[in-house]
Amino acid sequence: MLNLAMLLDHSAASLPERDALVAGDTRLTYRQVDEAANRVANLLAGNGIGRGDTVALASVNIPQFPIVYYGILKAGAAVVPFNVLLKGREIAYHLADSGAKAFFCFAGGPGLPLAEEGRAGFDATPGCEHFFLIDESFEQLLAEQPTTFETVDTEPTDTAVVLYTSGTTGRPKGAELTHANMVMNALTCHRVFGAAEHDVHLVTLPLFHSFGQSVQLNSGFAAGATLVLMPRFEPDRALALMQREGVTFFAGVPTMYWGLLGADFGQHDIETIAGTLRVAVSGGAALPVEILEQVDKVYGVQIREGYGLSETSPVATFNHPGRVAKPGSIGTPVWGVQVKLVDADWREVPDGEAGEIAIRGHNVMKGYLGRPEATAAAVRDGWFRTGDIGTRDADGYYFIVDRAKDMIVRGGFNVYPRELEEVIMAHPDVSLVAVVGVPHPSHGEEVKAFVIRKPDATVSEAELIAWCKQNMAGYKYPRQVEFRESFPMTATGKVLKRELKGITS
Repeated sequence: MLNLAMLLDHSAASLPERDALVAGDTRLTYRQVDEAANRVANLLAGNGIGRGDTVALASVNIPQFPIVYYGILKAGAAVVPFNVLLKGREIAYHLADSGAKAFFCFAGGPGLPLAEEGRAGFDATPGCEHFFLIDESFEQLLAEQPTTFETVDTEPTDTAVVLYTSGTTGRPKGAELTHANMVMNALTCHRVFGAAEHDVHLVTLPLFHSFGQSVQLNSGFAAGATLVLMPRFEPDRALALMQREGVTFFAGVPTMYWGLLGADFGQHDIETIAGTLRVAVSGGAALPVEILEQVDKVYGVQIREGYGLSETSPVATFNHPGRVAKPGSIGTPVWGVQVKLVDADWREVPDGEAGEIAIRGHNVMKGYLGRPEATAAAVRDGWFRTGDIGTRDADGYYFIVDRAKDMIVRGGFNVYPRELEEVIMAHPDVSLVAVVGVPHPSHGEEVKAFVIRKPDATVSEAELIAWCKQNMAGYKYPRQVEFRESFPMTATGKVLKRELKGITS
């Protein structure tokens, strides 16, 4: 028996009165979180949902996210976390593709109409039977359930979490991560970050994303840490919480560190914050060396960079404490994980040459849900090919030299051009579209669409951007549109996106 929920079960048994979650003025102990998760498990079991089922969850960083997350796991089902910026049509696709029996959806608020989008997606998905809106009435619903529940016995190879990713192209695919994948990745984080008797995490990374989920939620709960939740990252608010709560552990994408350096230092006791901060972790995109050096100077902590993907649970490599950290490097493999560089035919490339990063170990997914062909193309003999091109130096440190073909990383989120192109092509005035990433000072990359209009079409840049905003998640839609008469193409008619990107620079 192995169930990811054991991470909460153990800490609730050994540290029942320690604060597990802090959100604003709300403080919940491990005992309280465990009891609330048990209520969720009873709710699901009472509706016939259990081992072998999938349950979707869309929520920002509020206490209900971990409560529902572990409640689903306790019931024996698999969690399918959704990005909260998805629109109704996207939610419907994810619900149907995952086969979700139930959907827990945060009510949202100003600027985040998640209740409306979530309900629209649910209503368009006949196979999803139950819709639970996380609002005030949700607490009343849970209050009717018992506070005890015996966590369902699941096998290590049972699916615990399904994380949606497009890989390098196409419609999103669900990476099936097992209980063994997730438990091992959480415990491996302890080896990577070192042990502390009581860490306090500031959780600004969205918990629906693999980074925050494994590195902070699961790893933190396994260690009995206190998680201070931020629904939306704001630099000055983050520093105020770090000072108030004595934060020892911060993880973020490069734009968050960039934000911390631009905060109003006069409002905060930076010396106190730096005195308690033990670990700073970066991932999601390449961290500029200048930011790394400034953070070390201001906050007295060296940011450690790592690398991973949804398909690898996610942590695969890291700049380990106790070893030299090389700026710009993703480090070396974590415990129990192997990394190599391969060519298109899976042959290992000679030392000194660039190749596609391939990963094998306890962290590699079971496969893509319902997509055996896609799984076979990505995994061979246990090795997962990432689509990222890298090099390895003489010390065994890996460096990313090129990302997965065409993929855009905007503010730490992966954006997949083909998915966007398919939606934009549905616009009646669009004849052809090519989506690329262009440099952006704070987001790393911005999404830009090159468009060829249909004859006599008059759609403007602003109109097309507004249309895209209505039909795509907030982090996906293009902020820039450039109309062209033609695209550079190969002899076979393939758009040369690299030339388009060259035109923009």
